[in-house]
Amino acid sequence: MPSITYELQKTCPHTGARAGLLHTPHGTYETPMFMPVGTQATVKTMTPEELKAIGSQVILSNTYHLFLRPGPELVEEAGGLHKFMNWDQAILTDSGGFQVFSLGDMRKITEEGVTFRSHIDGSKQFLSPEVATKVQEQLGSDIAMAFDECIPYPAEHDYAKRSTARTTRWAHRCQEARHAHDRQGMFGIVQGGMYKDLRKQSAAELVAMDFEGYSIGGLSVGEPHDLMNEILEYTTPLLPTNKARYLMGVGTADCLVEGVARGIDMFDCVYPTRVARNGMAMTWHGRLNIRNAQYAHDWGPLEEGCQCYTCKNYSRAYLRHLYKAEEILALRLVTYHNLYFLLEFMRQMRKAILEDRFPQFRMQFWDNFNNIKKLVKFILNRYTYKDKMNFSEEDYPWVISNKFYKLAGQSF
Repeated sequence: MPSITYELQKTCPHTGARAGLLHTPHGTYETPMFMPVGTQATVKTMTPEELKAIGSQVILSNTYHLFLRPGPELVEEAGGLHKFMNWDQAILTDSGGFQVFSLGDMRKITEEGVTFRSHIDGSKQFLSPEVATKVQEQLGSDIAMAFDECIPYPAEHDYAKRSTARTTRWAHRCQEARHAHDRQGMFGIVQGGMYKDLRKQSAAELVAMDFEGYSIGGLSVGEPHDLMNEILEYTTPLLPTNKARYLMGVGTADCLVEGVARGIDMFDCVYPTRVARNGMAMTWHGRLNIRNAQYAHDWGPLEEGCQCYTCKNYSRAYLRHLYKAEEILALRLVTYHNLYFLLEFMRQMRKAILEDRFPQFRMQFWDNFNNIKKLVKFILNRYTYKDKMNFSEEDYPWVISNKFYKLAGQSF
């Protein structure tokens, strides 16, 4: 029996949304799910106990970073990633393909693999399908990813075709290099850029290799959201219904709800932890920059009704003070909130699917999202530069302060 299996529980009859169970060597987990990213064997500022407290299920670590530091041999010596980082639930490791792709001029891609310079010390390094597979087995993750070549956006069809064919050949080499089928599953990564014919070809070739699950790669790399959703809507039905589907690198509420609507089960992204370190909180109404002066005397929580530790114990004014004082606690508290928000958002979506009301959930979300957008435009059009200097129409949805709600005469 495969070490990773997916059990479909419910499909929304009006969309592609699915609720299911992901069975792993370290437990069974509910989908759709968001996976917090622990790139270097830690989710930044969070302890394993805190991650469990907010309902984290599977977390992600990155092969590229752990390959460079501390090295897979050390992690293997510790007994694998689970013992190394004190996490007894499931772990998924990215193959490192996207990180190598991001190095630009610091890497050279050949049929054999990728030669690159370490971003840490400039040393020459090499990753191939065989090396990436071996490293992930040394790390001991529950789910490994096949080593792929990520196609940039935009890309010519000929380049995308050659790259997609290479990803298929590399996926086959990954399968041949595996030695831990009993304790580690592997997901194939569907590529093809923004070309439907290449997506169809890639999906067919990878499905024929019978991976334990499938990821849709090469999206969220700079393309417009409408194009991402179009490619996603075309590609997802090409994948088996009895295996998990994973969309890599997506972590904002609008993209999550649309990904779920198109049949995606798993998501990951550094977004919630990264923006938290810059003072950005995620809420059901959009984003809130807690550094802004308007929160200096705001004694309410980051979000009314939120049940996370941060919102139940600390005010916006206090959090703003922590950021202004450059206290580490600020990063911890807002990271805690952001991850809780996304995990709760996924729980609510799953519940809506199981209760046959996902279309209503989706519609309500977008009504709220678009109302915030309209409010931002209203404020930008009506008030002076001095009043609106903290808002960006390009960067909506913001959570507007109470005074702006009142000024705009809106109720949400």
